[in-house]
Amino acid sequence: MPSDPSSRPDDKPGSEHTSAVGGADGELDERLSRELDVVNAAATPGIAAAEELTVRITDEAGDLVAGISGWTWGVAAGIAMTWVRADGRGTRLGARLLTDFEAEALRRGCTHVFVTSFTFQAPAFYERHGYVEFARWQDVPRAGEADVHLRKDLPGLRV
Repeated sequence: MPSDPSSRPDDKPGSEHTSAVGGADGELDERLSRELDVVNAAATPGIAAAEELTVRITDEAGDLVAGISGWTWGVAAGIAMTWVRADGRGTRLGARLLTDFEAEALRRGCTHVFVTSFTFQAPAFYERHGYVEFARWQDVPRAGEADVHLRKDLPGLRV
């Protein structure tokens, strides 16, 4: 067995599989995404593959002031990351991000949006914009904090 604990063979006799533990791995992320796209497509015939959805707000110099990134897939949209530069907070840029994101999700046929936010981030912001908490993972990432899961139903025709 190798002395490096981050790479070790399986415990099964005769196995040639190894595991490697590490940090960021863009190549692995891309491969996993492609492989899961195949599985998802087989399980959901007639539904287009997930598609990224981003909104970028820049200032007059072209510098990023706020952004949101996520995805749409079938009737669902998910927000992965939302950020507003410190000098842009409290100026309704966050609301503009959500409005633009939700409008595009609706245009793509989505009926609802999901987001997670830690208690020290912005769950109250999402709640002010119609998102409703449906789950909470307590003591994450540390005792006394929580990972809050929220959902918003978008207006319009329901499937």
